[in-house]
Amino acid sequence: MGGVGLRRGRRDAHDLYVGDALDFWRVEELEEGRLLRLRAEMRLPGLAWLEFHVEHDGDAGTVLRQRATFAPHGLAGHAYWWAVAAFHGFVFGGMVKGIARAAEKVG
Repeated sequence: MGGVGLRRGRRDAHDLYVGDALDFWRVEELEEGRLLRLRAEMRLPGLAWLEFHVEHDGDAGTVLRQRATFAPHGLAGHAYWWAVAAFHGFVFGGMVKGIARAAEKVG
């Protein structure tokens, strides 16, 4: 049901490269320390991306911005998006908080 992501993992535990599979995502764009764009390769009624942008502001600190984008295909795609939109808010919000906590531990 979940598509290709249930059959594979990461090529390398520490490094990512454009084109790498990352669970059910594909690394589409990567600028180290600035941008990570992932394209979903799961079965969906549309195309989906997840992006992380990092902005470094010297003394003010670092800002992490996360954006989920979905381009629906037909009525099924629109129905899917509206059915899961609220759920994604919780999932992605929790993901950003988890990333921030992990980054604070690293230093």
